[in-house]
Amino acid sequence: MKSAAAHKPLLLWFDLTRNHSTEELILPFNTACRCQLEVPAAWLETLHEPVPDMICIHYDCPDLPGLTLLQEIKLRFPSIPVTMFTVQHSEELAIWAMRSRVWEYVVLPLCAGEIQRYLHALEQLCELRRNAGIRSKAAPIEHGPSLPDSIRLTTDHQKHKALHNVLQFIDQNYCESIDQKDLAKRCGMTTFRFSRLFKEVYGLGFMDYVLRKRMDSAKDLLDNSQMPITSIGYEVGFKDPSYFARAFKQYSGCTPSDYRQLRRSEVPVSDDVLTHVIDSLARRAER
Repeated sequence: MKSAAAHKPLLLWFDLTRNHSTEELILPFNTACRCQLEVPAAWLETLHEPVPDMICIHYDCPDLPGLTLLQEIKLRFPSIPVTMFTVQHSEELAIWAMRSRVWEYVVLPLCAGEIQRYLHALEQLCELRRNAGIRSKAAPIEHGPSLPDSIRLTTDHQKHKALHNVLQFIDQNYCESIDQKDLAKRCGMTTFRFSRLFKEVYGLGFMDYVLRKRMDSAKDLLDNSQMPITSIGYEVGFKDPSYFARAFKQYSGCTPSDYRQLRRSEVPVSDDVLTHVIDSLARRAER
């Protein structure tokens, strides 16, 4: 029987800070996780047993070698999720991190609530990865940050609250047939009011939201599985493979097979793009 410690998520940490402050950052995670601080170059040259549940890369001010390292890790170990911790935040850096497919982008310092949110999402992720074969009814990971106190009493937040439960239902059942009229009844609204409020709050119509969920799920399966494309279409809720292919092309600009081929032949973002991000951060620091 495995010990309780063996069931804790294994976090592999790389310290890319100038003042080597990662040991201090790790402290709040030690109780809930097994934390292992490694030198990137040495770890990349060894056998990776056990495989970490998460790779955590700690930056203060990211530089070109540090961001290139993250891309190398994602390219060589695409199945291991990566969290990027950074003190210096910018829109360009956040967009770059998203396009590099990091699992979480965290701006420091961390408050206690943010640490708990992260650990809760990590626990759910590990559970899903342990039960990778059981995915059709898997609950979504509660991965988003909590709402700031300053907006919790606003009119907009009350609108969000009215739709919150129904949004969870959609996120868990988007692969099935969902009747908008039934969802409106769940919220105590007419179909017209539900449709108008849904678009006002989320910026997308109800059907567009469901389609986006299905397409994002399809992309994830195309990226991370060997499932046939026809099976992926059925898995995400399309009963007609031809309609799935047409809808995917309209949504993504290419067919599912072209998308899979492009993703698998993808190369890291060029040094020119990375240099642009670094230059942008340097200009902000000089202001």
